[in-house]
Amino acid sequence: MTSPGRGLRLGRVTRLSAVDPESLPRTHRHAHGVKGWGDLLEVSAQTGRNREGRMVSAEIVGQYAQALDNVLDVVWAGGGKPESVIRLTVYVADARQYRLGEKDVAATWKHRFGHHRPALTVLEVAGLLDDDALVAIEAVALV
Repeated sequence: MTSPGRGLRLGRVTRLSAVDPESLPRTHRHAHGVKGWGDLLEVSAQTGRNREGRMVSAEIVGQYAQALDNVLDVVWAGGGKPESVIRLTVYVADARQYRLGEKDVAATWKHRFGHHRPALTVLEVAGLLDDDALVAIEAVALV
């Protein structure tokens, strides 16, 4: 069931709709599901490394911000924009550290996505392939 009036607008055409069944609790930053049409763009996991390959921060929030920027750089290069993202999977090395930074994580999210609510999963993992990485973010976009 799609919530009425929750279409995500891209230009003048609604291409994405949040799917939030009334049987599930309302979420603030993400949708329970997203449906739409367009070309599918899969974004590989991005970490907090900048263009030069340097880790931007030893803190999870700084790495989260850079990882989101890297994801959005791929989305832009693929012909999309933040509102094109339908799903994000966030892998964190330390869920407690992520939760402690929740206020800054939320501000980082809002700065990049505004009120756009793609499907979102956050998972704590035993480790990431990049030893300096505290977070890695994958995405799917319809462009």
